[in-house]
Amino acid sequence: MQRGQVVLVDTNIIIEAVRTNCWNALTVHFDVHTVEKCCEEARTGEAHRPGYVEVSEKALRERLKVHRVGDAELAALGVRDPESFRLDAGERHLWSHALSRNDAWLASCCDAAAVGAAVRLGWADRLVSLEELVHTAGAGAALKELKGQFGSARLAQWRTAALLKRGLK
Repeated sequence: MQRGQVVLVDTNIIIEAVRTNCWNALTVHFDVHTVEKCCEEARTGEAHRPGYVEVSEKALRERLKVHRVGDAELAALGVRDPESFRLDAGERHLWSHALSRNDAWLASCCDAAAVGAAVRLGWADRLVSLEELVHTAGAGAALKELKGQFGSARLAQWRTAALLKRGLK
């Protein structure tokens, strides 16, 4: 990973990066992209719930590129990966957008189903953990604050399980 690398991020990555105060470092070091649905999900939720993280519209719009996803892109994902209907809406939109890209992007997510979809789509090597992004961006203080599902070890477990499952079919 290098400075300026395009990185696609889902809702949970955005929220955890804001929670651990590494969002600015990530968006300065990388060319961070997401989709409208992930922005919508990041800004909503139950504000009175313990652990709720407020993500401001301004922080999102100023610090990353946001893409709209249409019905045709969603349909293309459904054709390419019939199991994609099981994904959360934000992840489904993000992978639909990813299908339309032809540049050298990486993606970060923290959900076994999203990792499984990426593996089925042939993107296993494009996945990076938030932990790896934080380390590369030089925001080391945030590393100890990250929850387990955002670490490299968890991503490796999910990726391996998905690769094994794909190989058994």
